[in-house]
Amino acid sequence: MGKVRRSWIQDGIDLYLKRLPGLTISELRDSNPDKEADAIRAALRPDETLIALMEQGDTLASVPFARRLEQFGNQRLAFVIGGADGLTAELKAQAKWRLSLSPMTFPHELARLMLVEQLFRAQAIVQGSPYHRA
Repeated sequence: MGKVRRSWIQDGIDLYLKRLPGLTISELRDSNPDKEADAIRAALRPDETLIALMEQGDTLASVPFARRLEQFGNQRLAFVIGGADGLTAELKAQAKWRLSLSPMTFPHELARLMLVEQLFRAQAIVQGSPYHRA
């Protein structure tokens, strides 16, 4: 939900988007949680698996995150970052997976950057790339 307003965050997102061909980001207008949930449901394709980013979701280190993504195989995944008031209970319940980037709360812009970096890192882990050095 919402737009990235800080250029340095957008620069980081753009860097990882170049490294992740096929990844697209859809920006939906932020509003109240019910309207946001309606917009998210309308934007989801029937073949997409909903993954809700939320504070109470699973918190995983990078390697287990990469392994979990592998379990989805070739499914289209739709990661959803809510607006300032979070996601509705119904949308959270609809999600196939509820994921937390951290027990801390971040602005959606930073969460988006952190998510795309972790998606790139997960790809690097699966491919055995030296990007992930842990």
